[in-house]
Amino acid sequence: MATPSKPHTARLVPRHPIAVVMGHIDHGKSTLLDYIRKTNVVDKETGGITQHLSAYVVEHTKKDDGSIAHITFLDTPGHAAFQKMRLRGADVADIAILVVSAEEGVKPQTLEALASIKAANIPYIVAINKIDRPGANVERTKASLVENEIYVEGMGGDIPFVPISAKTGEGIPELLEVLLLASELAELTGDADAPANGVIIEADLDQKRGTSATLIIKNGTLKTGQFVVSGTSFAPVRIMESFAGKTIKEAGLSEPVRIVGWTKVPNVGDTFITVGSKKEAEVLILSPLKVPVATPAYDRSIPRIPLCIKADVLGTIEAIEHEIAKFSSDRIRVEIVSRGVGPITESDIKNIGATDKAIVVGFNVSVERQATDLAERLGVEIQTFDIIYKLAEWLTEALILRTPKLAVDQKTGEAKILKSFSVQKTTHVLGARVLEGSLSLNQTVKVLRRDIEIGKGVIKNLQQQKANVNTVSDGEYGMQLDTKAEIAPGDTIAAFETIIS
Repeated sequence: MATPSKPHTARLVPRHPIAVVMGHIDHGKSTLLDYIRKTNVVDKETGGITQHLSAYVVEHTKKDDGSIAHITFLDTPGHAAFQKMRLRGADVADIAILVVSAEEGVKPQTLEALASIKAANIPYIVAINKIDRPGANVERTKASLVENEIYVEGMGGDIPFVPISAKTGEGIPELLEVLLLASELAELTGDADAPANGVIIEADLDQKRGTSATLIIKNGTLKTGQFVVSGTSFAPVRIMESFAGKTIKEAGLSEPVRIVGWTKVPNVGDTFITVGSKKEAEVLILSPLKVPVATPAYDRSIPRIPLCIKADVLGTIEAIEHEIAKFSSDRIRVEIVSRGVGPITESDIKNIGATDKAIVVGFNVSVERQATDLAERLGVEIQTFDIIYKLAEWLTEALILRTPKLAVDQKTGEAKILKSFSVQKTTHVLGARVLEGSLSLNQTVKVLRRDIEIGKGVIKNLQQQKANVNTVSDGEYGMQLDTKAEIAPGDTIAAFETIIS
Protein backbone atom coordinates (compact mmCIF):
# COMPACT_ATOMS: atom_id res chain seq x y z
CA MET A 1 0.00 0.00 0.00
CA ALA A 2 1.22 3.49 -0.81
CA THR A 3 2.29 5.72 2.04
CA PRO A 4 1.71 9.45 2.46
CA SER A 5 4.13 11.63 0.54
CA LYS A 6 5.58 13.50 3.54
CA PRO A 7 6.37 11.35 6.59
CA HIS A 8 6.47 13.31 9.84
CA THR A 9 6.79 12.97 13.58
CA ALA A 10 3.46 12.95 15.39
CA ARG A 11 2.62 16.13 17.32
CA LEU A 12 -0.54 15.63 19.36
CA VAL A 13 -2.66 18.68 20.13
CA PRO A 14 -6.11 19.07 21.74
CA ARG A 15 -9.03 18.93 19.34
CA HIS A 16 -12.60 20.12 19.79
CA PRO A 17 -15.37 17.54 20.38
CA ILE A 18 -17.66 16.00 17.78
CA ALA A 19 -21.11 15.71 19.32
CA VAL A 20 -24.06 13.77 18.00
CA VAL A 21 -27.63 14.79 18.85
CA MET A 22 -29.95 11.80 19.07
CA GLY A 23 -33.43 10.91 20.24
CA HIS A 24 -37.02 10.16 19.28
CA ILE A 25 -38.73 11.88 16.35
CA ASP A 26 -40.26 15.28 17.22
CA HIS A 27 -38.46 15.54 20.54
CA GLY A 28 -36.63 18.65 19.32
CA LYS A 29 -33.18 17.61 18.11
CA SER A 30 -33.11 19.92 15.08
CA THR A 31 -34.77 22.74 17.00
CA LEU A 32 -31.96 22.49 19.56
CA LEU A 33 -29.33 22.80 16.85
CA ASP A 34 -31.27 25.64 15.25
CA TYR A 35 -31.07 27.62 18.44
CA ILE A 36 -27.38 26.86 18.92
CA ARG A 37 -26.49 27.83 15.34
CA LYS A 38 -28.92 30.79 15.18
CA THR A 39 -30.22 29.37 11.87
CA ASN A 40 -33.37 27.52 10.93
CA VAL A 41 -32.70 24.14 9.35
CA VAL A 42 -36.08 22.65 10.35
CA ASP A 43 -37.96 24.87 7.89
CA LYS A 44 -35.71 23.61 5.10
CA GLU A 45 -36.48 19.98 5.87
CA THR A 46 -39.62 18.58 4.22
CA GLY A 47 -42.28 17.68 6.75
CA GLY A 48 -40.33 19.36 9.55
CA ILE A 49 -38.14 16.30 10.17
CA THR A 50 -34.45 15.84 9.50
CA GLN A 51 -33.88 13.23 6.80
CA HIS A 52 -30.14 13.57 6.20
CA LEU A 53 -27.09 13.44 8.43
CA SER A 54 -25.65 16.95 8.66
CA ALA A 55 -22.65 18.45 10.44
CA TYR A 56 -22.15 21.94 11.81
CA VAL A 57 -19.42 23.76 13.77
CA VAL A 58 -20.55 26.17 16.49
CA GLU A 59 -18.76 28.53 18.85
CA HIS A 60 -19.43 28.83 22.58
CA THR A 61 -18.03 31.38 25.02
CA LYS A 62 -16.98 29.51 28.15
CA LYS A 63 -18.22 30.89 31.46
CA ASP A 64 -15.07 30.25 33.46
CA ASP A 65 -12.53 32.18 31.37
CA GLY A 66 -14.46 33.75 28.50
CA SER A 67 -12.50 31.78 25.89
CA ILE A 68 -14.09 30.59 22.65
CA ALA A 69 -14.66 26.85 22.33
CA HIS A 70 -15.68 25.05 19.16
CA ILE A 71 -18.02 22.05 18.91
CA THR A 72 -18.87 20.03 15.81
CA PHE A 73 -22.48 18.86 15.92
CA LEU A 74 -23.94 15.99 13.96
CA ASP A 75 -27.70 16.15 13.47
CA THR A 76 -29.24 12.72 12.94
CA PRO A 77 -32.80 11.75 11.93
CA GLY A 78 -35.07 10.33 14.61
CA HIS A 79 -37.38 8.28 12.37
CA ALA A 80 -36.90 4.51 12.73
CA ALA A 81 -36.03 4.16 9.05
CA PHE A 82 -32.79 6.07 9.61
CA GLN A 83 -31.30 3.66 12.13
CA LYS A 84 -28.11 3.08 10.11
CA MET A 85 -27.58 6.82 9.82
CA ARG A 86 -27.93 7.18 13.59
CA LEU A 87 -25.44 4.38 14.16
CA ARG A 88 -23.00 6.06 11.80
CA GLY A 89 -23.38 9.34 13.68
CA ALA A 90 -22.62 7.65 17.00
CA ASP A 91 -19.57 5.90 15.50
CA VAL A 92 -18.10 9.23 14.36
CA ALA A 93 -18.89 11.23 17.49
CA ASP A 94 -16.90 11.69 20.69
CA ILE A 95 -19.93 12.48 22.84
CA ALA A 96 -23.72 12.27 22.50
CA ILE A 97 -26.66 14.38 23.57
CA LEU A 98 -29.76 12.24 24.09
CA VAL A 99 -32.78 14.50 23.68
CA VAL A 100 -35.91 13.44 25.58
CA SER A 101 -39.20 15.36 25.64
CA ALA A 102 -40.31 16.60 29.05
CA GLU A 103 -43.88 15.90 27.91
CA GLU A 104 -43.53 12.37 26.52
CA GLY A 105 -40.51 10.87 28.26
CA VAL A 106 -38.69 7.86 26.84
CA LYS A 107 -40.04 6.60 23.49
CA PRO A 108 -39.01 3.72 21.13
CA GLN A 109 -36.43 5.70 19.12
CA THR A 110 -35.01 7.05 22.38
CA LEU A 111 -34.03 3.50 23.28
CA GLU A 112 -32.74 2.80 19.76
CA ALA A 113 -30.59 5.93 19.99
CA LEU A 114 -29.32 4.86 23.41
CA ALA A 115 -28.38 1.42 22.01
CA SER A 116 -26.39 3.16 19.26
CA ILE A 117 -24.59 5.34 21.82
CA LYS A 118 -23.70 2.34 23.96
CA ALA A 119 -22.52 0.37 20.91
CA ALA A 120 -20.19 3.25 20.03
CA ASN A 121 -18.97 3.33 23.66
CA ILE A 122 -19.09 7.11 23.97
CA PRO A 123 -20.21 9.26 26.93
CA TYR A 124 -23.57 11.00 26.74
CA ILE A 125 -25.66 13.74 28.32
CA VAL A 126 -29.45 13.75 28.60
CA ALA A 127 -31.17 16.95 27.46
CA ILE A 128 -34.71 17.07 28.85
CA ASN A 129 -36.32 19.31 26.23
CA LYS A 130 -39.60 21.23 25.93
CA ILE A 131 -39.65 22.42 29.54
CA ASP A 132 -41.53 25.49 28.25
CA ARG A 133 -44.57 23.37 27.34
CA PRO A 134 -47.68 23.29 29.61
CA GLY A 135 -47.49 19.50 29.86
CA ALA A 136 -43.79 19.39 30.77
CA ASN A 137 -42.83 17.48 33.90
CA VAL A 138 -39.09 17.09 34.50
CA GLU A 139 -39.46 14.83 37.54
CA ARG A 140 -41.81 12.49 35.69
CA THR A 141 -39.36 12.43 32.75
CA LYS A 142 -36.48 11.56 35.08
CA ALA A 143 -38.58 8.71 36.46
CA SER A 144 -39.23 7.55 32.88
CA LEU A 145 -35.48 7.56 32.26
CA VAL A 146 -34.81 5.47 35.37
CA GLU A 147 -37.57 3.01 34.40
CA ASN A 148 -35.60 2.44 31.18
CA GLU A 149 -32.27 2.05 33.02
CA ILE A 150 -30.99 5.54 32.18
CA TYR A 151 -29.69 6.52 35.60
CA VAL A 152 -29.19 10.29 35.63
CA GLU A 153 -27.53 12.28 38.39
CA GLY A 154 -29.67 12.49 41.50
CA MET A 155 -31.58 9.38 40.48
CA GLY A 156 -29.02 6.74 41.40
CA GLY A 157 -26.61 7.32 38.51
CA ASP A 158 -23.87 9.56 37.15
CA ILE A 159 -25.26 10.48 33.70
CA PRO A 160 -25.46 14.30 33.46
CA PHE A 161 -28.80 15.83 32.52
CA VAL A 162 -29.85 19.38 31.72
CA PRO A 163 -33.46 20.64 31.48
CA ILE A 164 -33.72 22.83 28.38
CA SER A 165 -36.09 24.56 26.02
CA ALA A 166 -34.81 24.42 22.46
CA LYS A 167 -37.49 26.99 21.60
CA THR A 168 -36.64 29.69 24.18
CA GLY A 169 -32.98 28.75 24.73
CA GLU A 170 -33.38 28.16 28.46
CA GLY A 171 -30.73 25.77 29.74
CA ILE A 172 -28.78 25.55 26.45
CA PRO A 173 -25.69 27.46 27.68
CA GLU A 174 -25.56 25.06 30.64
CA LEU A 175 -25.91 22.10 28.27
CA LEU A 176 -22.92 23.29 26.20
CA GLU A 177 -20.87 23.82 29.37
CA VAL A 178 -21.60 20.24 30.49
CA LEU A 179 -20.75 18.94 27.01
CA LEU A 180 -17.39 20.76 26.96
CA LEU A 181 -16.58 19.52 30.46
CA ALA A 182 -17.29 15.94 29.42
CA SER A 183 -15.07 16.35 26.33
CA GLU A 184 -12.24 17.77 28.46
CA LEU A 185 -12.44 14.70 30.68
CA ALA A 186 -12.11 12.56 27.54
CA GLU A 187 -8.82 14.36 26.69
CA LEU A 188 -9.45 14.48 22.94
CA THR A 189 -6.30 14.94 20.87
CA GLY A 190 -5.12 14.62 17.28
CA ASP A 191 -2.03 15.03 15.13
CA ALA A 192 -2.55 18.32 13.30
CA ASP A 193 0.47 17.74 11.04
CA ALA A 194 -0.61 14.32 9.75
CA PRO A 195 -2.37 13.74 6.42
CA ALA A 196 -6.08 13.84 7.18
CA ASN A 197 -8.18 10.75 7.82
CA GLY A 198 -11.73 10.27 9.02
CA VAL A 199 -15.17 9.08 7.97
CA ILE A 200 -17.56 9.69 5.05
CA ILE A 201 -20.85 10.78 6.63
CA GLU A 202 -22.79 11.64 3.49
CA ALA A 203 -22.46 11.34 -0.30
CA ASP A 204 -24.54 12.42 -3.26
CA LEU A 205 -24.54 13.01 -7.00
CA ASP A 206 -25.41 16.52 -8.13
CA GLN A 207 -26.23 16.83 -11.83
CA LYS A 208 -24.49 20.20 -12.06
CA ARG A 209 -21.53 19.74 -9.71
CA GLY A 210 -20.87 16.01 -9.92
CA THR A 211 -20.18 13.54 -7.11
CA SER A 212 -19.59 15.03 -3.68
CA ALA A 213 -19.19 13.74 -0.13
CA THR A 214 -19.22 15.18 3.38
CA LEU A 215 -16.28 14.10 5.54
CA ILE A 216 -15.48 14.42 9.22
CA ILE A 217 -11.75 14.79 9.86
CA LYS A 218 -10.84 12.66 12.88
CA ASN A 219 -7.09 13.24 12.61
CA GLY A 220 -4.70 15.40 10.61
CA THR A 221 -5.16 18.37 8.28
CA LEU A 222 -6.65 18.35 4.79
CA LYS A 223 -5.26 20.78 2.20
CA THR A 224 -6.07 21.65 -1.38
CA GLY A 225 -3.81 19.87 -3.84
CA GLN A 226 -4.01 16.57 -1.96
CA PHE A 227 -6.16 13.53 -2.83
CA VAL A 228 -8.69 11.81 -0.56
CA VAL A 229 -9.25 8.07 -0.98
CA SER A 230 -12.16 5.96 0.31
CA GLY A 231 -12.71 2.36 -0.77
CA THR A 232 -12.55 2.24 -4.55
CA SER A 233 -13.17 5.96 -5.02
CA PHE A 234 -10.95 9.02 -4.78
CA ALA A 235 -11.16 12.77 -5.33
CA PRO A 236 -8.67 15.58 -5.83
CA VAL A 237 -9.00 18.24 -3.15
CA ARG A 238 -9.75 21.08 -5.53
CA ILE A 239 -13.25 22.10 -4.43
CA MET A 240 -13.43 21.96 -0.62
CA GLU A 241 -16.23 23.64 1.30
CA SER A 242 -16.91 24.28 4.97
CA PHE A 243 -20.20 23.23 6.59
CA ALA A 244 -21.51 26.71 5.73
CA GLY A 245 -20.80 26.16 2.03
CA LYS A 246 -17.79 28.52 1.89
CA THR A 247 -14.79 27.54 -0.24
CA ILE A 248 -11.75 26.82 1.95
CA LYS A 249 -8.17 25.75 1.28
CA GLU A 250 -7.50 23.89 4.52
CA ALA A 251 -9.48 21.99 7.20
CA GLY A 252 -8.30 20.55 10.49
CA LEU A 253 -9.18 18.32 13.40
CA SER A 254 -12.88 17.55 14.02
CA GLU A 255 -14.02 19.67 11.07
CA PRO A 256 -16.71 18.64 8.58
CA VAL A 257 -15.94 19.42 4.93
CA ARG A 258 -17.53 18.73 1.57
CA ILE A 259 -15.31 17.51 -1.27
CA VAL A 260 -16.54 17.66 -4.86
CA GLY A 261 -15.20 15.58 -7.76
CA TRP A 262 -15.07 11.93 -6.66
CA THR A 263 -14.49 9.26 -9.31
CA LYS A 264 -17.68 7.59 -8.06
CA VAL A 265 -19.99 7.95 -5.08
CA PRO A 266 -18.07 6.72 -2.00
CA ASN A 267 -19.78 4.48 0.53
CA VAL A 268 -21.28 6.31 3.47
CA GLY A 269 -19.71 5.15 6.73
CA ASP A 270 -16.40 4.18 5.10
CA THR A 271 -13.16 5.74 6.29
CA PHE A 272 -10.97 7.95 4.12
CA ILE A 273 -7.26 8.71 4.01
CA THR A 274 -5.22 11.39 2.28
CA VAL A 275 -2.33 11.00 -0.18
CA GLY A 276 -0.22 13.50 -2.08
CA SER A 277 -0.73 12.44 -5.69
CA LYS A 278 -3.22 10.98 -8.14
CA LYS A 279 -0.87 8.05 -8.77
CA GLU A 280 -0.89 7.10 -5.09
CA ALA A 281 -4.68 7.35 -5.04
CA GLU A 282 -5.03 5.08 -8.08
CA VAL A 283 -2.72 2.48 -6.53
CA LEU A 284 -4.78 2.49 -3.32
CA ILE A 285 -8.18 1.97 -4.97
CA LEU A 286 -6.80 -1.00 -6.95
CA SER A 287 -5.05 -2.64 -3.99
CA PRO A 288 -7.96 -4.22 -2.04
CA LEU A 289 -8.43 -7.90 -2.78
CA LYS A 290 -11.59 -8.58 -4.74
CA VAL A 291 -13.55 -11.13 -2.71
CA PRO A 292 -16.32 -12.88 -4.66
CA VAL A 293 -19.75 -12.38 -3.13
CA ALA A 294 -21.98 -15.42 -2.97
CA THR A 295 -25.35 -14.95 -4.66
CA PRO A 296 -28.23 -15.89 -2.33
CA ALA A 297 -30.18 -18.98 -3.36
CA TYR A 298 -33.82 -18.19 -4.16
CA ASP A 299 -36.83 -20.38 -4.73
CA ARG A 300 -37.45 -19.54 -8.41
CA SER A 301 -41.09 -20.63 -8.09
CA ILE A 302 -41.76 -17.58 -5.88
CA PRO A 303 -42.75 -14.49 -7.92
CA ARG A 304 -40.03 -11.83 -8.13
CA ILE A 305 -40.73 -8.14 -7.52
CA PRO A 306 -37.90 -6.10 -9.10
CA LEU A 307 -37.16 -2.82 -7.33
CA CYS A 308 -35.02 0.20 -8.21
CA ILE A 309 -34.18 2.80 -5.54
CA LYS A 310 -32.97 6.30 -6.40
CA ALA A 311 -32.31 9.04 -3.84
CA ASP A 312 -30.50 12.31 -3.47
CA VAL A 313 -27.99 10.87 -0.99
CA LEU A 314 -26.71 7.40 -0.09
CA GLY A 315 -27.87 7.58 3.51
CA THR A 316 -31.49 7.74 2.42
CA ILE A 317 -31.04 4.61 0.29
CA GLU A 318 -29.97 2.80 3.47
CA ALA A 319 -33.14 4.04 5.18
CA ILE A 320 -35.33 2.78 2.34
CA GLU A 321 -33.59 -0.60 2.42
CA HIS A 322 -34.22 -0.70 6.19
CA GLU A 323 -37.95 -0.27 5.49
CA ILE A 324 -37.92 -2.97 2.79
CA ALA A 325 -36.25 -5.40 5.21
CA LYS A 326 -39.32 -5.12 7.46
CA PHE A 327 -41.54 -6.61 4.73
CA SER A 328 -41.74 -10.38 5.05
CA SER A 329 -43.57 -12.77 2.72
CA ASP A 330 -43.17 -16.37 1.63
CA ARG A 331 -45.18 -15.64 -1.55
CA ILE A 332 -42.97 -13.00 -3.18
CA ARG A 333 -39.28 -12.10 -3.13
CA VAL A 334 -38.31 -8.45 -3.35
CA GLU A 335 -35.13 -8.05 -5.39
CA ILE A 336 -33.33 -4.70 -5.43
CA VAL A 337 -32.11 -4.67 -9.02
CA SER A 338 -30.35 -1.30 -8.77
CA ARG A 339 -29.82 1.56 -6.37
CA GLY A 340 -28.09 4.89 -6.73
CA VAL A 341 -28.09 8.64 -6.25
CA GLY A 342 -29.43 11.07 -8.81
CA PRO A 343 -32.55 11.35 -10.97
CA ILE A 344 -34.58 8.39 -12.24
CA THR A 345 -33.34 7.79 -15.79
CA GLU A 346 -34.33 5.77 -18.84
CA SER A 347 -31.45 3.42 -17.99
CA ASP A 348 -33.04 2.66 -14.59
CA ILE A 349 -36.25 1.57 -16.31
CA LYS A 350 -34.36 -0.60 -18.81
CA ASN A 351 -32.39 -2.27 -16.01
CA ILE A 352 -35.47 -3.22 -14.01
CA GLY A 353 -37.04 -5.15 -16.90
CA ALA A 354 -40.38 -5.25 -18.69
CA THR A 355 -42.80 -6.43 -16.03
CA ASP A 356 -45.91 -4.86 -14.54
CA LYS A 357 -44.73 -5.93 -11.08
CA ALA A 358 -41.58 -3.76 -11.22
CA ILE A 359 -41.31 -0.73 -8.91
CA VAL A 360 -39.07 2.33 -9.08
CA VAL A 361 -39.06 4.56 -5.98
CA GLY A 362 -37.32 7.89 -5.70
CA PHE A 363 -36.62 10.13 -2.73
CA ASN A 364 -35.98 13.84 -3.32
CA VAL A 365 -35.12 13.16 -6.98
CA SER A 366 -36.64 14.09 -10.33
CA VAL A 367 -37.83 11.72 -13.08
CA GLU A 368 -36.41 12.27 -16.56
CA ARG A 369 -39.01 12.48 -19.33
CA GLN A 370 -37.54 9.53 -21.24
CA ALA A 371 -37.85 7.41 -18.08
CA THR A 372 -41.53 8.32 -17.70
CA ASP A 373 -42.29 7.47 -21.33
CA LEU A 374 -40.50 4.09 -21.22
CA ALA A 375 -42.09 3.17 -17.87
CA GLU A 376 -45.55 3.83 -19.31
CA ARG A 377 -44.83 1.58 -22.28
CA LEU A 378 -43.45 -1.25 -20.15
CA GLY A 379 -45.95 -0.96 -17.31
CA VAL A 380 -43.28 -0.13 -14.71
CA GLU A 381 -44.59 1.89 -11.77
CA ILE A 382 -42.63 4.99 -10.67
CA GLN A 383 -43.34 6.86 -7.44
CA THR A 384 -41.33 9.67 -5.83
CA PHE A 385 -41.52 11.02 -2.29
CA ASP A 386 -40.02 13.67 -0.05
CA ILE A 387 -41.00 12.20 3.33
CA ILE A 388 -39.59 8.81 4.30
CA TYR A 389 -42.55 7.39 6.20
CA LYS A 390 -44.91 8.15 3.31
CA LEU A 391 -42.56 6.25 1.00
CA ALA A 392 -42.48 3.34 3.47
CA GLU A 393 -46.27 3.21 3.74
CA TRP A 394 -46.78 3.33 -0.02
CA LEU A 395 -44.10 0.71 -0.72
CA THR A 396 -45.56 -1.72 1.81
CA GLU A 397 -49.01 -1.37 0.22
CA ALA A 398 -47.56 -1.79 -3.29
CA LEU A 399 -45.83 -5.02 -2.26
CA ILE A 400 -49.01 -6.35 -0.65
CA LEU A 401 -50.95 -5.65 -3.87
CA ARG A 402 -48.32 -7.58 -5.84
CA THR A 403 -48.47 -10.57 -3.51
CA PRO A 404 -50.32 -13.55 -5.10
CA LYS A 405 -53.50 -14.56 -3.30
CA LEU A 406 -53.35 -17.84 -1.41
CA ALA A 407 -56.30 -20.26 -1.66
CA VAL A 408 -56.85 -22.32 1.52
CA ASP A 409 -59.49 -25.04 1.88
CA GLN A 410 -61.36 -24.59 5.16
CA LYS A 411 -63.40 -27.60 6.29
CA THR A 412 -66.99 -26.81 7.29
CA GLY A 413 -68.42 -30.27 7.92
CA GLU A 414 -68.13 -34.03 7.50
CA ALA A 415 -70.63 -36.84 6.84
CA LYS A 416 -70.53 -40.63 6.57
CA ILE A 417 -72.09 -42.39 3.54
CA LEU A 418 -74.67 -44.91 4.78
CA LYS A 419 -76.17 -46.12 1.50
CA SER A 420 -75.85 -45.63 -2.27
CA PHE A 421 -79.36 -45.70 -3.84
CA SER A 422 -78.51 -45.08 -7.49
CA VAL A 423 -75.91 -43.75 -9.92
CA GLN A 424 -76.71 -42.07 -13.23
CA LYS A 425 -73.59 -40.94 -15.08
CA THR A 426 -71.88 -38.79 -12.40
CA THR A 427 -74.96 -38.16 -10.25
CA HIS A 428 -75.08 -40.29 -7.09
CA VAL A 429 -78.18 -40.54 -4.90
CA LEU A 430 -76.93 -41.22 -1.39
CA GLY A 431 -78.01 -41.56 2.22
CA ALA A 432 -75.62 -40.13 4.83
CA ARG A 433 -75.27 -38.99 8.46
CA VAL A 434 -73.65 -35.77 9.65
CA LEU A 435 -70.55 -36.44 11.76
CA GLU A 436 -69.55 -32.82 12.45
CA GLY A 437 -70.19 -29.27 11.30
CA SER A 438 -72.56 -28.64 8.42
CA LEU A 439 -72.90 -29.31 4.67
CA SER A 440 -74.67 -26.98 2.23
CA LEU A 441 -76.21 -27.02 -1.22
CA ASN A 442 -73.73 -26.44 -4.09
CA GLN A 443 -70.81 -26.91 -1.72
CA THR A 444 -67.67 -28.73 -2.89
CA VAL A 445 -66.74 -31.88 -0.99
CA LYS A 446 -63.80 -34.25 -0.86
CA VAL A 447 -64.62 -37.98 -1.02
CA LEU A 448 -62.50 -39.94 1.45
CA ARG A 449 -61.96 -43.66 1.90
CA ARG A 450 -60.01 -44.58 5.03
CA ASP A 451 -58.87 -40.91 5.20
CA ILE A 452 -57.46 -41.04 1.66
CA GLU A 453 -58.99 -38.67 -0.89
CA ILE A 454 -60.41 -40.57 -3.90
CA GLY A 455 -62.17 -37.67 -5.61
CA LYS A 456 -64.11 -34.42 -5.34
CA GLY A 457 -67.77 -33.60 -5.93
CA VAL A 458 -70.50 -30.95 -5.62
CA ILE A 459 -73.73 -31.30 -3.59
CA LYS A 460 -76.63 -30.80 -6.02
CA ASN A 461 -79.56 -31.56 -3.73
CA LEU A 462 -80.20 -31.99 0.01
CA GLN A 463 -83.27 -33.60 1.66
CA GLN A 464 -84.07 -34.11 5.30
CA GLN A 465 -87.38 -35.49 6.57
CA LYS A 466 -88.63 -35.64 2.92
CA ALA A 467 -88.16 -31.89 2.43
CA ASN A 468 -85.59 -30.05 0.32
CA VAL A 469 -83.18 -28.06 2.49
CA ASN A 470 -80.19 -25.78 1.89
CA THR A 471 -78.07 -26.98 4.83
CA VAL A 472 -77.83 -30.02 7.09
CA SER A 473 -76.06 -29.89 10.42
CA ASP A 474 -77.14 -33.07 12.26
CA GLY A 475 -78.85 -36.43 11.84
CA GLU A 476 -79.43 -38.44 8.69
CA TYR A 477 -80.24 -36.95 5.30
CA GLY A 478 -80.39 -37.72 1.58
CA MET A 479 -78.50 -35.98 -1.21
CA GLN A 480 -77.52 -35.92 -4.83
CA LEU A 481 -73.79 -35.66 -5.30
CA ASP A 482 -72.14 -34.91 -8.64
CA THR A 483 -68.80 -36.74 -8.66
CA LYS A 484 -66.70 -39.05 -10.83
CA ALA A 485 -65.60 -41.00 -7.77
CA GLU A 486 -67.02 -44.50 -7.15
CA ILE A 487 -68.69 -44.06 -3.80
CA ALA A 488 -69.38 -46.94 -1.41
CA PRO A 489 -71.05 -47.16 2.00
CA GLY A 490 -68.52 -46.35 4.72
CA ASP A 491 -66.86 -43.57 2.72
CA THR A 492 -66.91 -40.08 4.17
CA ILE A 493 -67.30 -36.72 2.55
CA ALA A 494 -65.71 -33.50 3.85
CA ALA A 495 -67.33 -30.24 2.83
CA PHE A 496 -65.06 -27.22 2.51
CA GLU A 497 -64.93 -23.56 1.48
CA THR A 498 -61.99 -22.03 -0.34
CA ILE A 499 -60.71 -18.95 1.52
CA ILE A 500 -58.64 -16.47 -0.50
CA SER A 501 -56.06 -14.50 1.51
